[in-house]
Amino acid sequence: MPKKINIKGLGAGANECIFSGEANSVKELIESAIDAGVDLTLAQLSGEDLSFANLSNAKLSSADLSEANLSGASLDRAHLTVAKLDRANLSNANASCAGLLGARLAAAKLVEINLTQANLCGANLCGADLSKANLSQADLSRAILSGANLSKALLPFADLSGADLFGAKLKKAALSAVDFSRADLSGADLSGADLSGAILSGARLNGANLSRVDLSFTDLSGAHLSGANLSAANLTGAYLPGSDLSGADLSGANLQGADITDSDLSGANLNGANLDGTKLDGVKR
Repeated sequence: MPKKINIKGLGAGANECIFSGEANSVKELIESAIDAGVDLTLAQLSGEDLSFANLSNAKLSSADLSEANLSGASLDRAHLTVAKLDRANLSNANASCAGLLGARLAAAKLVEINLTQANLCGANLCGADLSKANLSQADLSRAILSGANLSKALLPFADLSGADLFGAKLKKAALSAVDFSRADLSGADLSGADLSGAILSGARLNGANLSRVDLSFTDLSGAHLSGANLSAANLTGAYLPGSDLSGADLSGANLQGADITDSDLSGANLNGANLDGTKLDGVKR
């Protein structure tokens, strides 16, 4: 039986009704509002069940969707700039090309979400679960991903320049051609990940786990890798001039044709490493 439902707003017009109508659920009302082109900016939807809802092209900038259930929802091209999605469940949702600039997604559940080409610049994803998520070509520049789980996630050609990935889990993630320039990956677990062709210039990887990682032809110029685990890593043709590899574990690593000129290798473990054709001019040992 349909009932009268009001959608309230935030900010200066807090508790003021921004949309109302007869519907069986909030989800049904929201879908009707979106179909009608209603602007739901600042809408209060915290904790609501919007699972499998059709929210494509929705105008939800600055809306409060914290702890909402958006699993399986269609959010492609939705406007969610500065929206609050902390602890929300967006697993298996489709948010391709969505605008999430500066959005708050701390501790959100984003397992297997589709965020292809989404704009997450400056978004807060601290502690979020993005395992098996598709973030291909997404903009995550300056995003906060400290402690986030990105295991087996797909991020080819994504922009993570200047992002905070301190202690993040990126095991077996697809990271080919990703821009990690100036990103903080200190203490991150990248074991088994594919970083071929990635840009890591000026990145901080102190104490990171890069064991058996494919870093072939990767730009690591000026990168900070002190104490990093690079055992059995593939660094064929990698570009590492001026990088800090002090105390790093490079045992069994393949550095064939790599350029590590003027780098700091003091205290590094190179047992069993392949240094055929490696450029070692000016290296500090």
